Amino acid sequence: MGILIGRILFIGVVILGVAGLIYTVFMTKPEPVRGNAEPRPVAVFVEEVQMQNVSLTVTSQGQAQPRTQISLVPQVSGRITFVNENFIEGGFFEAGETLVRVEDADYRLAVTRAAAQVAQAEQLLVREQAESDLARSEWEELGEGEASTLTLREPQMAEARAQLAAANASLQSARLDLQRTRISAPFPGRVRTKNVGLGQFVSLGTPLGEVFSTDSVLIRLPLTDNDLGLLGIPIAYNATGDDQGIDVILTATLAGQPQTWTGRITRTDSAIDPQTRVLYAIAEVEDPYGAAASNGAPLAVGLFVSASIEGREVANAFVMPRSALRGEDHVYVAEEGGTLSIRTVNVITSSTDRLVVSSGISDHDMVVTSPIRGASDGMRIQSLDVDGVMIEAYSTIIEVPEEDTETDDEAANDNDEDETNSADGETVASAN
Repeated sequence: MGILIGRILFIGVVILGVAGLIYTVFMTKPEPVRGNAEPRPVAVFVEEVQMQNVSLTVTSQGQAQPRTQISLVPQVSGRITFVNENFIEGGFFEAGETLVRVEDADYRLAVTRAAAQVAQAEQLLVREQAESDLARSEWEELGEGEASTLTLREPQMAEARAQLAAANASLQSARLDLQRTRISAPFPGRVRTKNVGLGQFVSLGTPLGEVFSTDSVLIRLPLTDNDLGLLGIPIAYNATGDDQGIDVILTATLAGQPQTWTGRITRTDSAIDPQTRVLYAIAEVEDPYGAAASNGAPLAVGLFVSASIEGREVANAFVMPRSALRGEDHVYVAEEGGTLSIRTVNVITSSTDRLVVSSGISDHDMVVTSPIRGASDGMRIQSLDVDGVMIEAYSTIIEVPEEDTETDDEAANDNDEDETNSADGETVASAN
């Protein structure tokens, strides 16, 4: 019985000791430092809006095509006896230069026969003319009244004239066939394909190859309705008279090097494409293999190029970095004092690095160019320039309040000072 009471008393003493220890820990723990409940401002990069006159540009893409491309076909039959050394894929030739020649012996003989027929017809006409004049003279001496056409041999004269005309036509046809044995193009150009060789027999209409002109190339550039508005041109545009067209800069990369060519928009297509709903403008580059070549690099047919077209000029437009645009028509503006304002703007045009608007913002406004999550009107911000330096006029300045309580280090220092003072007091008391 006594042992049980002793154990109960021991357990009670342990419980009281633990409770006292817990009480001591909670009562002696330091007070937590109260933090600032207000949200911290968001750091953003800003740039200044500039008001200026802007020349609008429209970008598009297209493929260079020859102005003229034809398929060479013979108009006579025969064996090929000559092939120009330039009549190969990629070869250059001049206007009227003989590219292929068909054997012409038969056609020369045809010319000779036709010339002989002309001589016979001329002799027949001379004889009939003489007989007609003789018949008229005899009728005037012996006849009475009006002579008939048969008497004057007028039908025979008409037949002789007709035979002479037919003989001359045959001669012209024979000469024309002889000329057609030499096949050429009526323009300077290049050979795209070649289908025949020396000694091959070709008939009328056999494809010999394809050639295209090098005097100019055309690029069809698709334009949207918005692009037409930026350019300020009508749908049925055609450069005539003093209007030489709209300047266009064409660029491409050849052999790893950027190349640039200049041309002009001379007209638009007659109708809008029903599938893509765009209107094609025709850009033209004169002498692409000569004067217009970029550092010796011609604007070759088939090359895919990017086009920058000079558009109309807009006065007093607001220009800012492209990164300032949020969505389709919003920008964030840093207000004085460090708050954020969301503006709706009227976008004129935008590119990879520039945004041009006509309203919704003012000159010298500071627009935010860095990303922001959960942006809202009145949000507190700290504005930084491109170098990362804070702009105080457009930033929220955080003021840290002074602490009302002493820190642990200060309290420890105070305790050390109290102990030192007490020891000094005891020393003084002992001395006394």
